[in-house]
Amino acid sequence: MARVKMEIREPAVAGAFYPADPEVLIEMVDRLLAEAPRYDPEPAALIVPHAGYIYSGHVAAWGFKQLAGRSYDAVVVLGTNHVEPFFREISVWARGAWRTPLGEVPIDEALADALLSAGPPLRYVPEVHLEEHSIEVELPFLQRLFPELRFVPVMIGEPSPENVEALAEALARTLAGRRAIVIASSDLSHYPRDEHARQVDLNTIGAILSLDGELVRHTIAEWMARRIPGLATLMCGEGPVLTAMAYARRTGAVHASLLKYANSSDVPYGRKDHVVGYAAIRFAREPDPPLREEDRQTLLRIAREAVAQAVQGKPLPELQVSSPWLWLPRACFVTLTKGGHLRGCRGEIWPRSDLAHAVQRVAVLSALDDPRFPPVTVEELPDLTYEISILSPLRPVERVEEIVVGRDGLFILAGGRTGLLLPQVPVEQGWDREAFLRAICLKAGLPEDAYRWSDARLFRFEAEVFGES
Repeated sequence: MARVKMEIREPAVAGAFYPADPEVLIEMVDRLLAEAPRYDPEPAALIVPHAGYIYSGHVAAWGFKQLAGRSYDAVVVLGTNHVEPFFREISVWARGAWRTPLGEVPIDEALADALLSAGPPLRYVPEVHLEEHSIEVELPFLQRLFPELRFVPVMIGEPSPENVEALAEALARTLAGRRAIVIASSDLSHYPRDEHARQVDLNTIGAILSLDGELVRHTIAEWMARRIPGLATLMCGEGPVLTAMAYARRTGAVHASLLKYANSSDVPYGRKDHVVGYAAIRFAREPDPPLREEDRQTLLRIAREAVAQAVQGKPLPELQVSSPWLWLPRACFVTLTKGGHLRGCRGEIWPRSDLAHAVQRVAVLSALDDPRFPPVTVEELPDLTYEISILSPLRPVERVEEIVVGRDGLFILAGGRTGLLLPQVPVEQGWDREAFLRAICLKAGLPEDAYRWSDARLFRFEAEVFGES
């Protein structure tokens, strides 16, 4: 029997978070998408920000651009609850359509009903969606990419483990066998100073990329306990982000990549003393492809030139790189050798900036700021050999048997100390797994069995390693 009245959710923040004029909105969204690159592999889930477009639209576009030219028969957008303080469950909007200045987006009612069949905590509570912006602001991007879009909006109240696991399980079951994309809507740190926001967001992003929900919760608790001035939250969309991570793990989309990071101070009118952080993150079922040889040579040249300039006390060169793969934020290390012996090695375990600038930065640290060695001198420059290691995200080690010598590097956090060894180190030293585990503890200044401590956190990672002959 046909419904007499179609349930339409009207826009709540058009004209505030994004333009209300359709032509202005189309021009803005299309321009932002055109400025963003698209990468393989195809995402199974995305994290995108939901602030006003003038602040976060360029970051959101880097996430949404990954959907361009692809087709999906199931689209789910996970929003967070900023408005209804007493709503604790999960609301799946199941009927009618949502309206934006670009028109109506019909609800995929069959998919919504399939999700609701999981039962509590999933319910249809339309009133909690009416004034909330976290889903609405994502729709114009989707409308420009998919003119025939149908979708399911899901609002998460309490980001409890029970809610996260229930929704992730319902999504994995309902979307199995379909071409589906799950989009989690969240901003990062709220209201600290710029330098604090970047530090906090760096750690939050690293935890997300690990796909370890407990690490995300631990990171949030740890940094909030530090009482950083102005910091109200590390991540307003904790529920959507944790759900996307849990869904990704369940469906084999375990390759996480940071596409872009910025905060509200990065735009011309943004304040440095009161910022909000934004990230676009992709979860995929296939890893990123290795760098092309020309990109590797570009990075080696950047490292060499940076060290030569820094050692001579000259300004670092301005970087002009055309390859979009070098625009991606990545963690990396640069190793310097002289006559076959280590001369310096520094790096970063979390992605702080695009790869080109990261290599430039850590190359200088390797030459001038490795506490094990005196700074490199001008006379040594012709004798240096360069090696670059691009790190995958850290993954928690559940069982030491997972560690594969020659494939994995290790990072340990225990007793307030940290240590890292790159994957090539145990091969060069002829270590087996046990020797590798002892060595990572010693590198952190810990007893060699510290990896067995109850509070020790051990992580593994892989690296794309290349260098000069």
